[in-house]
Amino acid sequence: MTVHLLGIRHHGPGSARSVLAMLDSVQPDAVLVELPADVEPVLRWIGDTGLVPPVALLGYVVAEPARAAFAPLASFSPEWQAIAWANARDVTVHAIDLPLAVTLARSREAPEELVSEPAPPDPIRDLAAAAGDPDPERWWEDVIEHRGDGAPAFEAVAEAMTTARHGFVPAAAEVQREAHMRRAIRAARRAGHERIVVICGAWHVPALDIDASGALAVPAISVDAATLRAMPKTKVAVAWVPWTHERLTARSGYGAGVDSPGWYHHVFDHPGEEGVVRFFVDAARLVRSRGGAASPDELIAGTRLATTLAALRGRPRAGLAEVLDAAGAVTGGLDVVRRDLVIGQAIGEVPDAAPQVPLARDVAKLQRSARIPMSDQVRTVEVDLRTPIGRRKSHLLHRLVALGIGWGVEVEGRGSSGTFRETWEVCWDPDLSVRLIERAGYGTTLESAATARLLERAGASTGIAELVGVVEQALLSELPGAVEPSIDRLARVAATDPDVGQLLDAMPALAAALRYGDVRGTDAESLRRVVDGIVVRILAGLRAATRSLDDDAAGVMAERLSALHGALAVLDHPARRSALPSVLVELVTRAGHGLVQGRATRLLHDSGNWSVDSVQRRLSQALSGGTPPARGAAFVEGFLAGSGSVLVHDAELLAVLDGWVSSLTGDAFDAVIVLLRRTFGAFEAAERRQLMAVLMGLGVERTIGFGVDVDPTRSASALATVRHMLGLPAVAVAASAVVPEPVS
Repeated sequence: MTVHLLGIRHHGPGSARSVLAMLDSVQPDAVLVELPADVEPVLRWIGDTGLVPPVALLGYVVAEPARAAFAPLASFSPEWQAIAWANARDVTVHAIDLPLAVTLARSREAPEELVSEPAPPDPIRDLAAAAGDPDPERWWEDVIEHRGDGAPAFEAVAEAMTTARHGFVPAAAEVQREAHMRRAIRAARRAGHERIVVICGAWHVPALDIDASGALAVPAISVDAATLRAMPKTKVAVAWVPWTHERLTARSGYGAGVDSPGWYHHVFDHPGEEGVVRFFVDAARLVRSRGGAASPDELIAGTRLATTLAALRGRPRAGLAEVLDAAGAVTGGLDVVRRDLVIGQAIGEVPDAAPQVPLARDVAKLQRSARIPMSDQVRTVEVDLRTPIGRRKSHLLHRLVALGIGWGVEVEGRGSSGTFRETWEVCWDPDLSVRLIERAGYGTTLESAATARLLERAGASTGIAELVGVVEQALLSELPGAVEPSIDRLARVAATDPDVGQLLDAMPALAAALRYGDVRGTDAESLRRVVDGIVVRILAGLRAATRSLDDDAAGVMAERLSALHGALAVLDHPARRSALPSVLVELVTRAGHGLVQGRATRLLHDSGNWSVDSVQRRLSQALSGGTPPARGAAFVEGFLAGSGSVLVHDAELLAVLDGWVSSLTGDAFDAVIVLLRRTFGAFEAAERRQLMAVLMGLGVERTIGFGVDVDPTRSASALATVRHMLGLPAVAVAASAVVPEPVS
């Protein structure tokens, strides 16, 4: 009966090759692996064609899913290769580390004695320093990861770690872990296994050598039993989740991470000198795919340079540093090489039948149906809502947002609010797997979970804006179970809310929700009735809401009026043509602030309810000598609304404004200059140029655009195209015309 202790580095490609060599040599009847004991039932999936690394074992507390722990595994992880080897040969596999039920229970207690104890030393750094190498990563790669020669490597590692641990007193948590692993080894021996292989971190090898007679004394069975007695436990569950090379890096915060998982994957698949040549081939292909150049001569030169650099630096073979230095010298494109080849872009896959939370399984099925690949890089997804696949994509992403899982973020793109297109940026983070588990209590499918989550939000909401957001999200996600209850809640709150401002703030979102409902073919008649009621309440309360406003409140109210006008236009609401104009007319004369009066006047002008003559008369009244200059400036600011187009196309209005400014006294001008500067500073640069040209008498004709050197033939063709696009009848244009007649 023999026990072979194989001390490895987690995610070490050379360690993985050495493990495979030892397994082929020893042909064990039991393989023991340093993984939490309660993940053992799911290890049978390793080797299944549907479970593609990198993946992670996710253990979580059933009652509190946010308390979770990951155990990532890559194809070059020694544990993965050992378990796959054993599963392929029906060899017994045991996970021997301290169970997650204990470590997750202990994480809540955080005993004081664990906090005060010293952290383990860095044995690799100490060994590298003893060997005269200041870089521990490079030293470990040279002596272990680039070799993979089996027994000799493990014997050297065991001897080195025994020396490194001499005199070291481990922390209580580490004592418990090693006691549990020793107990598991003894149990395997009692079970009658003759050839036992143990794969564990190199640091633990001396502590697990229960037959050792060397310097490190191993505690007796009774001592280990006392150490493991009465430890706290909690109920946990285990699932497989996809992982990424990026999250295997040390910089991601993963304690056992490596600097270059993509490179380690390459080294495992292509060891030795062949691997250096193959890396340059992959780098050249990558550089060319990004539009760069990389010739065969450069590949040959890079390979030779990497080998030469290794010799000059006293390394047995070229490592990552030499390869990157050589690649930078001959091919360039190091940024993309580092990202795609050194770090790596791999993301794992988990089959449907593997242990997963039901909600996660449903999301994975929907993700494949929607054909949105999981990637840890930001990708842009264009969605066409007119197609079945487009609707599946939209529903998936919106429902995840409703559930509080931000796989995708909607951004500005080819589509806009209310159209048949959506643009999303998606990026999968493995931490989202934990969020899925946290949300699993809402339902077993994404539809039921998102519905329950929105209903919870609706029930807890007291403000109209938040309720409108819930309704809009329910419509976008096409969740009928959440739409009607949320609309009923919105109707009740809106009916008793006395704040007209909140009702005004809700209108743009309500208009967008109804418009999206029309685009998607959603039945939103109940929401339309709620909107009708809110519009009635707004119009009834606007007169009182616009009295006695200070400057800040007036600015907010002016924007709310514009938003209301736009929302009614989006909905083509009958109030826009009937009730709203009469209310605006009253605001023009009775509102308490010039800013609101000016905005109401502009809305009447833009909607065509007031003629140009009526607007001119009102502007003349607001800018008459009897009106305080500050009030007149506020009226101008509200009327122009950040756009000078109305002045560019109406010389009479511009003349009224110009005459008022010219008539101001010095003191009055000083009093309003800030308002005027803010108003005109908001114009587009082209509008300011046109206004200046008109005011300086360089182009008083309304037919003049941005210049006088317009080609009549080409402009006539452009005009014909514009008329066709607008559905206007074609008109004949004289070839001798200086400027074509503007479209009316």
